[in-house]
Amino acid sequence: MADGGLAKPIVAVPRARPVRHPSVMSMPARGSEARLGVDIGRVIINGPAHPGGGDTAFFQGSEAVMLATPEMAGSVAAISRLVDLFAGRIWLVSKCGPRVQARTLRWLGGHDFYRRTGLPPDHVRFCLTRPDKRIHCEQLSLTHFVDDHPEVHTAIRGYVDHHYFFGPQREPVPGYGTHARDWVEAGALIRASLGADPPGSGPGRSARAMPG
Repeated sequence: MADGGLAKPIVAVPRARPVRHPSVMSMPARGSEARLGVDIGRVIINGPAHPGGGDTAFFQGSEAVMLATPEMAGSVAAISRLVDLFAGRIWLVSKCGPRVQARTLRWLGGHDFYRRTGLPPDHVRFCLTRPDKRIHCEQLSLTHFVDDHPEVHTAIRGYVDHHYFFGPQREPVPGYGTHARDWVEAGALIRASLGADPPGSGPGRSARAMPG
């Protein structure tokens, strides 16, 4: 159990049962409701932007140093809107070992992430290898996934319908995926995939703000 009464990381659970909600649209390709997975490192937790040493500060620093790791710009505001749009059917799915899992949960708690986004604390999943994220995708019937690492998208291809390659990419994004440079783009692309925004609408870059 992480400090401060945080939820234990979930590694594997039986397949989730879909719950109907009027605010979320169905995905006609599989006849199931839209369900979103989101990576944590370099998607929500912005390790490279730490003023005291980049990712190393998050992984190896003291508790205070770890908690000082900033969130990715716009992530909380975007995820909060998506939690409403997906009627709570959003899960964080991260690849890391037990020590970093515990630090990640403490970071989420320390940044008041659950209250600020509306994400349930038990909607956090961990695995030990990137390809294992497919297991969580299948257990949770995920239709959308946001991740910065191409290996993850390769592993979940053929199951997840909508792939968002987040942040800077060293190679061109393959045809089955979409490049989302930041959370302004990711949020707009995901909403558009559900028909929530007409093409070209949604918050522009000038609307970017860090929530308090």
